[in-house]
Amino acid sequence: MTTPLIAVAHGSRDPRSARVVAAAVSALRARRPDLDVRLCFLDLNAPTVDQALDAVVAEGHSSAVVVPMLLSSAFHARTDLPAVLDVVRLRHPHLQIQQADVLGQDPRLIDAVRERIAETYGGAENPGLGVILAAVGTSDPAANDRIRLLAESVVAGTPWSGGISCFATSTEPSVRQAISTVRGAGADRIVIAPWFLAPGLLTDRLSHIAEKCGPGITYAATIGSHPLLIDVMLDLYSLALAALTTHHELSA
Repeated sequence: MTTPLIAVAHGSRDPRSARVVAAAVSALRARRPDLDVRLCFLDLNAPTVDQALDAVVAEGHSSAVVVPMLLSSAFHARTDLPAVLDVVRLRHPHLQIQQADVLGQDPRLIDAVRERIAETYGGAENPGLGVILAAVGTSDPAANDRIRLLAESVVAGTPWSGGISCFATSTEPSVRQAISTVRGAGADRIVIAPWFLAPGLLTDRLSHIAEKCGPGITYAATIGSHPLLIDVMLDLYSLALAALTTHHELSA
């Protein structure tokens, strides 16, 4: 039996989110039909993480690799998901579970965001374009600082006029503040690029605020089932599987 890849998404009350995440997982299955890939959610959608792992055990598997479909190594990745996995380990002590790293700041996802921006404008040659990378925002200042650096990475090597971040929650800068800053720096057009896998209530909030900030602002698509996302997930699975195998050999 191959070790299943358990893709763990955040979950949302917005049905679009689950549909887009499911499409990404379907694309992963199409890329690797030999791999047992299962989707589950941390909250608000089913199946839950423990339900997915219970099913793995019921089908006779002795190991699983959990790949968080999360873009930030914040509370959900560092605390919430590990706590769920610890409970599952207590219930199934013979099941080996390896949590992979988050999608995080893989350069390929920056490339995916650039492509979403280029798709919005029909190409990348827009020297007057200001880019705002919109993320959730967390209580972890270091995680927010990484998003700010990512915004600079998005525009690096492009003709675009500049890039900054904004946050959908109470973290500053807000989308209004970011729009004001980018306009003040001379951008004649602005694109808001979501650092989100899928649309949902937060991306809607950002776009609705942006609509009230005047003309010349567009909203790029989320990362969605971009082929580079699939590449990253498969690589994270492979790294975690290698770590799981090494640990098993050392403890044998």
